Amino acid sequence: MGNYRDLEVWKAGQTLAAITYRVTSQFPSAERFGLTAQMRRAAVSIVSNIAEGAGRGTDAQLANFLRIARGSLRELECQSLLSVELGLSTAEAMADLLDANERVGKLLHGLIRAVGG
Repeated sequence: MGNYRDLEVWKAGQTLAAITYRVTSQFPSAERFGLTAQMRRAAVSIVSNIAEGAGRGTDAQLANFLRIARGSLRELECQSLLSVELGLSTAEAMADLLDANERVGKLLHGLIRAVGG
């Protein structure tokens, strides 16, 4: 597969993770072990699974890890929407994160289809 760092989906995932860390740094400290931690773990899981799948050597294994990354992506999206609903963030503050989430989702979908997943 080559170097995972060359994949557009991994680069977009890194951006999403950075945005997630910035947005959640504004959450109340009482959420440090709640949604803040959950959202950060989901964002890191996305890029980690892309990298791990790329390092596995087969398209089938890559597709499997990309699907896991897609699950973490949906988890992050759900948690982002919940954080707005709970008043931990505003829709405006969450807009960049949700836009980045959508971009990663499209890239994941395309790559999963390309490797036969």
